[in-house]
Amino acid sequence: MSDLLYLYGLIPANEAKEEPLPSIKGFDGEGELYTIDVGDVTAIVCSIDSETHSEEDLKDKIENDMEWLQEKAFHHHETVLMVSKMYTIVPLKFCTLYKSEDSLRDTVEGNRNKLLSTFSKLKGNEEWNLKIFCNDKELRGEVSSSNPAIEEKRKEISELPKGRQFFEKKKIDQLIDQELENEKNRICEEVHEKLKEKAIEGSVKKNWGKDVTGRKENMAWNSVFLIAEDKVDQFIDEVNRYKEELRKSGWSFEASGPWPPYHFSSFS
Repeated sequence: MSDLLYLYGLIPANEAKEEPLPSIKGFDGEGELYTIDVGDVTAIVCSIDSETHSEEDLKDKIENDMEWLQEKAFHHHETVLMVSKMYTIVPLKFCTLYKSEDSLRDTVEGNRNKLLSTFSKLKGNEEWNLKIFCNDKELRGEVSSSNPAIEEKRKEISELPKGRQFFEKKKIDQLIDQELENEKNRICEEVHEKLKEKAIEGSVKKNWGKDVTGRKENMAWNSVFLIAEDKVDQFIDEVNRYKEELRKSGWSFEASGPWPPYHFSSFS
């Protein structure tokens, strides 16, 4: 039975020739990564003994062995990150396997034009992530005291008969909650659009829950940007400006990168 091929990423062949792949341990911790040239594209792979780790066995471990999954997912992330610092890379998702070199070659050749176009887009650019967090309690207090819609509602209630005021005041809390969400969306969208001016591309991703972030504040925004290397400092300066301006209102910003460009390349 032939070995499986574990694919980490695809890089331009000319870059692979200019800088040979260093010695890096593969998925099983024993063999090393190596390259397979497919015309203008070079695949970075390692071999997996299909008798020791069949596709069925790997699927079972992914679904049922959390400790193994965390270890191998970390290996994949760190390996792709290391390679991304050396080459323009189209990174592959965790546990992308091929049964043969011919199968891998066929897939790469069938996507050659798309890959070359993606290499061109990614070269000289970096993926950065921005997560925005908000202390709802702090911002709620500010919204409650300064929002025009809420002030108008309070004025309207103050002019009602005393009996009706009691019941109408309960609606204020609902209005504050609504205006709080409006304000969070407004600020996050404003920040995102401003930062997109420094980027080639930018997109919004799903927010993470507190169980993932480990933070007390809610995540209000999660976005990724593809940024030219010579624009990264401007991007970070802009994030720091917002961080300082909005800190007292309960906002915090986390910019991180550069990361492998998972969000701006696709290959399957």
